[in-house]
Amino acid sequence: MLGKLLIGIGLIIIVFGIASMISERNQWFKLGHLPGDIVIKRDSGTIFIPITSMIVVSVLVSAGFALLRLIRR
Repeated sequence: MLGKLLIGIGLIIIVFGIASMISERNQWFKLGHLPGDIVIKRDSGTIFIPITSMIVVSVLVSAGFALLRLIRR
């Protein structure tokens, strides 16, 4: 059971990696630069708080685990 879970997680990571590479080339979805992500620029440095990006990642990971749970049944 652990082996199947690790394979499923690996496949999800591969899919995210491929989607990330494609989106960087085509500029259609820049994770980390979505509306709602907070960037504070000052002379002393920059603070980046990716609120919207983390919500998107959370929803996608949750959907992936739900899909794995359905496949495992």
